Amino acid sequence: MTRPEPHGISRRSILRGAAVAGAGAAITPLLNLSTATAATAGNYTIRFDQARKQTILGLGFEIQSDSIGSGNNGLPATVSGVPYDLTPAERTRFYQQLVMGDRTDRGFRYCRLALGLYHRGLDPTGKHIIDRYPGQTALLADMINSSRMEGVAAEYWSPAPGWKSNNSYVRGSLASVERAFLDQLGDAMVGDLDYLSARGVPISMWGLQNEPDAENTYSTCQYTPEGYLKTFKAVAPKVKARYPRAMIHADSRDGWESPWGKAVAADPVALSYVDAWTFHRVGSPSNEQMPSIKPIGRDYTSGALGRPVFNNEFEYLDNKTSDDRTINTAQSIMNWMTFQNSPTWFWLHALKPTTNAESPGYSLGFWRPPSDTDFSPNHFPDLPVGHWTWNPQNWNAIAGFVKYMPWNSVRYHVDESAELGDQRIMAWKTPEGKPVFVITNRSATQSFTYTVNTQTTAVFQGHRYGPATNNQDIPALTGPTLTITVPPRSIEFWVRTP
Repeated sequence: MTRPEPHGISRRSILRGAAVAGAGAAITPLLNLSTATAATAGNYTIRFDQARKQTILGLGFEIQSDSIGSGNNGLPATVSGVPYDLTPAERTRFYQQLVMGDRTDRGFRYCRLALGLYHRGLDPTGKHIIDRYPGQTALLADMINSSRMEGVAAEYWSPAPGWKSNNSYVRGSLASVERAFLDQLGDAMVGDLDYLSARGVPISMWGLQNEPDAENTYSTCQYTPEGYLKTFKAVAPKVKARYPRAMIHADSRDGWESPWGKAVAADPVALSYVDAWTFHRVGSPSNEQMPSIKPIGRDYTSGALGRPVFNNEFEYLDNKTSDDRTINTAQSIMNWMTFQNSPTWFWLHALKPTTNAESPGYSLGFWRPPSDTDFSPNHFPDLPVGHWTWNPQNWNAIAGFVKYMPWNSVRYHVDESAELGDQRIMAWKTPEGKPVFVITNRSATQSFTYTVNTQTTAVFQGHRYGPATNNQDIPALTGPTLTITVPPRSIEFWVRTP
């Protein structure tokens, strides 16, 4: 969750029901940002003959393993979350169909875990974060193990209240930034990670603070840039010493551009512990990641000092989703990787509850918690308690990447006759060396014809996704040159066979 972004859609508390029927009517000013006159065709050459561009580690999502108020308003005492609320059979289906993306090996790689928010139990001292309900971490471990994920991206929304000025998860700041205090805080934060790790939850990433100047009715902790730097310098070395393989990132909103990121970047000691810069470009047009598209396009790598950059939070903030956004989300993944060389990309939530107003814009699917007894015609009438269902306009944007872009795929450059904001292409090889490429058409009315030189005589099988389409097979084509007409609002993955 994030504050309003200068380049994204502003966060507003537009409370509404979470029914799928109404969610599709969202207004989305995302189309045709690249050209005044829409193109209808383009020529492309996949440069498998050139050096690889980057390794794509895999995708991530956030998990709501505890409750939050509707519209992100407050921290309810009620225990509710996933996998906790799901029946055993629905947990298995969630792991197989969504987290693994119906693959037989593995799908999503990372699970973003909001410490102090969705994992917010406390020990008697109030200084250590533990399970708020029995078996919470064990359920996360079961999800990770059953889905063959790598681990969690553990990140604080707030330290434990015993370290804060107001003794609360909500609002406030650290009680001190003196060295002795921060040294003890660092030990406690490592202890929070040890608590997870000892219970079967591997630590893949770590972040000191989500949005370090945020102040909301859910868990936050405000830092000045100087305080953030001091805290980072005290805690990050302890985390790296205990978890040397964990990727440490900053500042989890505006990366190296923010005052907090700049403070870290200017300090050689602090900078030595930064493995990546993370940005929140929540619901923003995908063209923003294309430096050639002016005035919106930007280069997020220009001040990265050799570190990778990636988006670790993407969702839509106005409690809606839409057909237009399906394609925009897919292109956000593609453009972060194609133009910003990002190794990963995170969607905000796997599942959100049917009771929360923000769920349509945040979720890949919905679950019905025990508290929801509304089975009216416009509120998931056929979804039993403890079961989940898809949010197709969001899920279909991401599903093809989970299925056809396995961990450690290697991206290759594509020569484009023109870099079009509404029609994008990205190509990679799987770890086994199988060529794959994805193409999109964000136009609402016009088809677009891609002429793609694959530099191989192999056969490629197509798979189409869209707002209401999931993994629809398209007749195979034989290379090296493929002529593919993509319908409006479509995403197509072309995979070499066999």
